[in-house]
Amino acid sequence: QVQLVESGGGLVQPGGSLRLSCAASGSIFRVNVMGWYRQVSGKQREMVASIDSGGAAVLAESVKGRFTISRDNAKNTVYLQMNSLKPDDTAVYYCNTFPIPTRAYWGQGTQVTVSS
Repeated sequence: QVQLVESGGGLVQPGGSLRLSCAASGSIFRVNVMGWYRQVSGKQREMVASIDSGGAAVLAESVKGRFTISRDNAKNTVYLQMNSLKPDDTAVYYCNTFPIPTRAYWGQGTQVTVSS
């Protein structure tokens, strides 16, 4: 059974940086487009970034120029480098398949809090 485990979140001041990691227990990355999503309590989950098996990335307009998504298929890991963080980036961040998330793959997520 494939599991996705997100890590790397934390509390950071505005303008700071964090690097999130998403590790999979299986080799799903080799055949799947993977995405990072985020959710604020009480709001709908939104896509942040996606990356295909060849490394082609798509970023949401709200994070373009600040976030970078990358993947290491050998390590079954997807990364999200977040720079110039803003309070509006505060959310729980999840990874999953893209464009259609797989229900069984939702993990616990990792909390990112941007606050002074």
